[in-house]
Amino acid sequence: MDRLLFGDNQFFGVNHMSEEKARAQAMRFQDIRSVIDVLDNAMDEGVGTFMCTTHDRIALVCDHMRANPERYRDFKFMPCMPYAHKYANAVTEDGILGTLKRFMPDEGFLNAAMRGGMSLAKKDIEGITTLLVDAEMKMFAGLNTPVIFLQNVVVDLLLGLGFNEAFRIFADHVKNRYNAEPAFITMNMPMLLDVLAKVGVDNPIVCSNINKIGFRMCGGFEAYERALRERKFRAIAMSVFASGAIPPKEAIEWICRQPNIESIVFGASSRANIRNTKELVDRFWHSPALEAA
Repeated sequence: MDRLLFGDNQFFGVNHMSEEKARAQAMRFQDIRSVIDVLDNAMDEGVGTFMCTTHDRIALVCDHMRANPERYRDFKFMPCMPYAHKYANAVTEDGILGTLKRFMPDEGFLNAAMRGGMSLAKKDIEGITTLLVDAEMKMFAGLNTPVIFLQNVVVDLLLGLGFNEAFRIFADHVKNRYNAEPAFITMNMPMLLDVLAKVGVDNPIVCSNINKIGFRMCGGFEAYERALRERKFRAIAMSVFASGAIPPKEAIEWICRQPNIESIVFGASSRANIRNTKELVDRFWHSPALEAA
């Protein structure tokens, strides 16, 4: 994976510290051209991997990139699924059958509906899980998706319910059908690592909040430090700036000191901020001076 992954929170009005800033960003990015302009800026600054939700408007980004294959031939998507609000809104607008037709994979509505229907009838978690993954991946057809994430809203719900086998089902389906790496986003990285080890998901990719003030690091700061030192997994750090509570240089220098950090995901809405973050990561990433400290 690349050192830096570009996230999409800013495009959909998500800011954990400022509702006012979130609203302003949501207004700015109502035009999909504004989103594409920022992604172009990121790519031109050397950040060519987009870790994104499966929001309906991301489908428009996918359409644009399919229509311009030369410009985006090296661009990578890392889809994060499911985007739960999308399904709730679709049922309200289109009803159950309309939602099924809208999101089912292209292999055939009847085939997919039968998979879903039989799965529900049998309470077959494997059939339901694979069907939902295929529906979410439909918008990325023909694009480069080397890593596919299960969103924290589902990961942490499954953890709470003890539905551990679902993680193995997701991992196997992503590998077998999409030739991609399965990955998981969580608000409780130490607990998830224990469960993934139990169900045989080896050396997993796990994205979680990791920052020097412990912002939204459920499970305890010390447990995260211990896991990064002792566990075999590939860590992606998000919320490294703690939604603006930590100055960029301080945040990046600290995260680059931590062991076992594979990548950092960040969001930005200006080319200057993208460039600044890239320069800081290039400066501090596994610096000999930092490693000796």
